[in-house]
Amino acid sequence: MALIVQKFGGSSVADAACIRRVAGIIAETYRAGNELVVVLSAQGDTTDDLIEKAAEISARPSKREMDMLLATGEQISVSLMAMCLEGMGIPAVSLGGWQVGLKTNSDYSNARIKGVGEERIRKELGRGKVVLVAGFQGINRSGDITTLGRGGSDTSAVAIASSLYADRCQIFTDVDGIYSADPRKVTGARKLDEITYDEMLELAYLGAQVLHPRSVEMAKKHHMPLEVLSSFTGKPGTIVKEVTKNMEAMAVTGVTKDTETVLFSIVGLANQPGKAFQLFRLLSNAKVSIDVILQSLGTGDTKDISFTVPRKDTERVQKALQEYKDVLGFERIDINAEIAKVSVVGAGIVSTPGIAAKMFEALTDAKVNIDMISTSGICISVLVPAEDADRAMNAIHDKFFREE
Repeated sequence: MALIVQKFGGSSVADAACIRRVAGIIAETYRAGNELVVVLSAQGDTTDDLIEKAAEISARPSKREMDMLLATGEQISVSLMAMCLEGMGIPAVSLGGWQVGLKTNSDYSNARIKGVGEERIRKELGRGKVVLVAGFQGINRSGDITTLGRGGSDTSAVAIASSLYADRCQIFTDVDGIYSADPRKVTGARKLDEITYDEMLELAYLGAQVLHPRSVEMAKKHHMPLEVLSSFTGKPGTIVKEVTKNMEAMAVTGVTKDTETVLFSIVGLANQPGKAFQLFRLLSNAKVSIDVILQSLGTGDTKDISFTVPRKDTERVQKALQEYKDVLGFERIDINAEIAKVSVVGAGIVSTPGIAAKMFEALTDAKVNIDMISTSGICISVLVPAEDADRAMNAIHDKFFREE
């Protein structure tokens, strides 16, 4: 008998037919003699619908009340699934994040998990029940409901699997695994049998939307292998783990794009020691994540610094920079929202000569201009005009995977 944690996304439980199909997967796993914990997301567009309802009432609702509202979406999913399973003769119980003791900090709308209680889950498992847990939510030290941010149900599932020392953690979605590129955008994208935590983490941060980055971070920390598979096809999925068989055989594992990024350029910043520190400390205090950074060499009394931030943080960055313009001492802010970040990711990049040259050759052949370049041990990213992003991604994917 194995202890298995399964997570089903919003598209997998979007309507009654989907719920019945997922219930069949759960029932099959349970009847095979396994202990089973299932984490569910809100149905389809429920979260977006709830956000719209809030906007009808208040232009600026508090984050605490938004968390109270949005948490109901997942609670609907688990209660409906419990009803469906019980109708099939499968004993089940639905629980909210707070009922299973999923403790978080108090950063409403983007809370971080501090720990997961095991007592209630193990008690229900001991009674022979399938335990259905509402994903995306927890409880803080004040007893308030918190949410983990978009995609947080993945993180809920991995946290629960890790705390229970589960044998498997399966993430069911509407795609049958992780691909070398978005198969909806790139012809010839390949499904991967396996991928390392580090590669998956880079892909998740760089725009791939199959897994939430925080769930991959947590899985790596606790050495919890993940399987990403489809709730629609029944085919084997992709395993995310520490070491893969083809780590040295494939220099590049995937190509991805991120169109939710904005480029800020601080023009005419005083060319003095400590100015870069002041700038990025300001952005850190504003809780803004910085990605690509480029600083000019500087001529005379000034220099320019450019960096990218998530699109959702644009207004917050503008406000922080304008408030401290006199302190920082710069001439102006240039903002470019019409860009995209296209990246290649692979554990073999650092040890394989010529990866960058091959990538830039593909972009040259596709007549795509590069605005900025960023590299790490397993990733090379370029900023390109947003209108060229799909063409760039296809050209790079063809260069690496067709030739291979």
